[in-house]
Amino acid sequence: MCLQRTINHIVHLSHLYHTICLTMSSSSLRTLQESGAKINQELYQKFTNVVSSLPCSPALTRHPLYRHDNGWYAALAPMVSTMVADACFSARPSDIVIATMPKSGTTWIKAMLYSTVHRREHPADGPDHPLNSLGPHECVKLLEYQLYIRNRIPNLDGLPDPRLFAAHAPLVSLPRSVMRMGCKIVYVCRDPKDALISHWNFVNKFRARDGLEALSVETAADFFCDGVTLFGPYWDHVLGYWRAHQVHPQKVLFFRYEEMIGDPAAHVRKLAQFVGRPFCMEEEEAGAVEAIVRLCSFEHMTGLDVAKHGVTELVVSMAENSWFFRRGQVGDWENYLSRETARRIDAITEARFKGSGLRV
Repeated sequence: MCLQRTINHIVHLSHLYHTICLTMSSSSLRTLQESGAKINQELYQKFTNVVSSLPCSPALTRHPLYRHDNGWYAALAPMVSTMVADACFSARPSDIVIATMPKSGTTWIKAMLYSTVHRREHPADGPDHPLNSLGPHECVKLLEYQLYIRNRIPNLDGLPDPRLFAAHAPLVSLPRSVMRMGCKIVYVCRDPKDALISHWNFVNKFRARDGLEALSVETAADFFCDGVTLFGPYWDHVLGYWRAHQVHPQKVLFFRYEEMIGDPAAHVRKLAQFVGRPFCMEEEEAGAVEAIVRLCSFEHMTGLDVAKHGVTELVVSMAENSWFFRRGQVGDWENYLSRETARRIDAITEARFKGSGLRV
């Protein structure tokens, strides 16, 4: 309780600092900015101390995963960032938050949401569309991987409505202001076997860059089935958002990656309706939906220079944008998992989802 009061006090000072900055002279502002940086550093250090005291486990990455009190795992830096975001992020009712387990269609849904919301000022078939030069991860940033990182408390007040954000955190650990303000949440789930394979490939990219030996898919599957995965266990993550969707379908939209692949145009329309910007008859006749589908397609996105040569700053290091695009196929797990491992994952999924009405 004493620690929480200390953290609350530091967060209050941080918000006060950003408010005062607006009225300061340049010389006084530099002095205050130095003070604000110290406050931010103290806040991050407080949460670092908290996370460091939690139980930890080896995992796919070279960083151990710590177990949050809410039952999910993450490396130290992204878990600290999740806690800082919870303490400092001030949501607006108009905010829209994408939520996913890692490697479950995050890049695609970011592109789809951004191009749908901003289609008036940025027509999807325009040559200068932001997605063609910046990429989805710069247009819609992750709270705990891109914004609240490295002692930063970003000032997001100047962003126009609706602000678009993304998060990998499970529902129980989303910034509390997101739920309190009634922000709309777009969730995408993916077949657990494909999500596992995509994440395993992604992690091995980092390991290869760092000169580490690639981990076997069997090792990755063992961690996955034990729930020792980033922001998992997978089944808890999915069920949290699924149940919220059932209770508040007007606030939580639930997409299945496999169904998106089958009919992307229908999902663009559902997304537009959900965020309060449905396509009008003129847009439908002009092919606006199909233009967004083409813009966000795997074929188009992977052909862009920003996807081939760009990089994205994440909480722990830089990642090559090409790593975010692999194959995007449904059922690709069959090329990697043994039948025994696939049956093991399917059995866990059936048991965990039993009675929920959810089929993945």
